[in-house]
Amino acid sequence: MLSIFTSFTNPEERMDPWKESLNCYEHFADEVVTVGENWEKEFSFELIGKTFQKGFEKSSGDWVIKCDIDTIFHENNLQDLKKYLKKYNDYPAICAPKYQIFTPDRFHLKSNMTFILNKKKFPNIKLDGGGDLCDPTLNGVLLNEYNCPRIPVQFWNYDSVFKTKEVIAEDRARFARAWFRKFGSYGDRGGPTKNEAFQSWFNMITTKYKKHIYKLKIQDHPIFIQERLNMINDKQFGYNAFGLKDELNRTFKDYYSSLNDRYIGSVIRKVKYEKYNTTDSNL
Repeated sequence: MLSIFTSFTNPEERMDPWKESLNCYEHFADEVVTVGENWEKEFSFELIGKTFQKGFEKSSGDWVIKCDIDTIFHENNLQDLKKYLKKYNDYPAICAPKYQIFTPDRFHLKSNMTFILNKKKFPNIKLDGGGDLCDPTLNGVLLNEYNCPRIPVQFWNYDSVFKTKEVIAEDRARFARAWFRKFGSYGDRGGPTKNEAFQSWFNMITTKYKKHIYKLKIQDHPIFIQERLNMINDKQFGYNAFGLKDELNRTFKDYYSSLNDRYIGSVIRKVKYEKYNTTDSNL
């Protein structure tokens, strides 16, 4: 049995693609669990991991997938996913590559996220690790791409695609304030105001969008999200990334960096994974 859990609060107000995502999860999973419905506006940063932990514990499947509400699988990958769950049945978790989407016509592929969790054999997995205190750990060891197998089943992350500047600014400021309360600094999150937090986010996005060199058509996206992508208007980030799509000039360095992330980085990660799995581990 496969469970998918997700978390959201006021998804219409926050302009999340929640209906499309839930439709996808119902297509893939035997059980869909939702948590986080009563999230407070000013929250403690530890609440993120605690909410995810609640979702994991409420899920009754042998395998549990932690999905952000802006994350969707492609319908063509269902059988492949089931095949890999069976193949790696003795591992605590599985990594999958993220298609990062800002505008629907491009994507970047770099991160491999560990969010497919083997609850049947490793029920003591915790969602309390990593920089954001919400990545999976087992016996105090972070589960990541270096100690868990990676599978070629991509997940598509739409993050801020459907959001307006106002929604993004409000959200980023809330998280910046929560970060400050936990860690005593704003770091790369800008500051407590909407303007500061948005500008910091947009600077980060500008750098990342340079690496979006791989092209897409709407029909390449998962079927669950295509209609909504076709309806994006000029107030939403996905329309033209608030002007970046038309203004940004990608350099040779940008193309090299993106290709390096996808191919050379993949080889390095494979070598590290194989090295880790030929030595003693604490898992």
